Amino acid sequence: MSNRFQPDRREFLQTTLATAGGAVLAGTEAPAAEIGGGVGSSEPIPRRKFGKQPDEISILGLGGFHLGKAASRGEAIKIAQAAIDAGINFFDNAWEYNDHVSEEWMGAAIADRRDKVFLMTKVCTHGRDKKVALKQLDQSLQRLKTDHLELWQVHEVVYDNDPDLHFAAGGVIEALDQAKQQGKVRYVGFTGHKRPELHLQMLSHDYPFDAVQMPLNCFDATFRSFQQHVLPEVNRRGMAALGMKSLSGDAQPLWHGVLRVEEALRYAMSLPVVTTISGIDSRVVLEQNLKIARGFQPMAEAERAALEKRCAVYAADGHFELYKSSVKYDAAVGREQHGYPTMEQMPL
Repeated sequence: MSNRFQPDRREFLQTTLATAGGAVLAGTEAPAAEIGGGVGSSEPIPRRKFGKQPDEISILGLGGFHLGKAASRGEAIKIAQAAIDAGINFFDNAWEYNDHVSEEWMGAAIADRRDKVFLMTKVCTHGRDKKVALKQLDQSLQRLKTDHLELWQVHEVVYDNDPDLHFAAGGVIEALDQAKQQGKVRYVGFTGHKRPELHLQMLSHDYPFDAVQMPLNCFDATFRSFQQHVLPEVNRRGMAALGMKSLSGDAQPLWHGVLRVEEALRYAMSLPVVTTISGIDSRVVLEQNLKIARGFQPMAEAERAALEKRCAVYAADGHFELYKSSVKYDAAVGREQHGYPTMEQMPL
């Protein structure tokens, strides 16, 4: 599906939320105060235990990629600090996001409130060795203005040979071990968005990962499903399951009227995950998501099943999960390291 004539994610959400002064959520007629089974501005954002660890994590996380797409550095700082003030404590990022801008802006935002944030960033070796990984870690720490991370994750396990490369002698897994030994990171994990089999291959090494991040939404339930194949195994091992891409990465299902934003987020947060990491690039989107997260009540099983059934026909060919079915979301650095042209180098 071409996005050429579609507005971008922020434009869409801000336009729809502007109606009635932001009191109506994107694509729905229901007032915000009625969504999610009785949300209210004074209710806290629930927290869940981080796998086997004692840390308590907000069920809504702030995504670093979209933070780096905010209108300005100053606006990104205001978004991040407003999120902290509202009770969001899980902050996601990656070494390569927006040519390092995401880490720089997040670092500026949390500098005076670091103790309120469970901070995660990702290492982007894409098959390169331990030395590259540890260098990236020091760069990330410098940009994030901190001396440690709560969570450091291997980014974007999406190529067939990634598990072998990561676990090879001198690879990134050894960097995870060394970083923990040095006290620079507390917990470690990995992420990916392409195929559940690759996550299972990573887990088959029986390495003691603390967390695993994956795309989880109502389309994933019936198409190359991480929910069906990876999530149960992660939970069985007592690891922290981290969900992402609740709006399919670009909100296209909302734009096409397939589902409403509160349905998408409530569905994702109702799964057995620690947190759902959400792309938030404006304070309008932040307030929208906070209204859903405050006082959150999970979907009933029947409601979840009905939404899965409704979305199954749209999920069948992967056009609402292009990170699985195309190269659209594959990072340029990763493609270069694996010998593939970047999106910019590919012919139209």
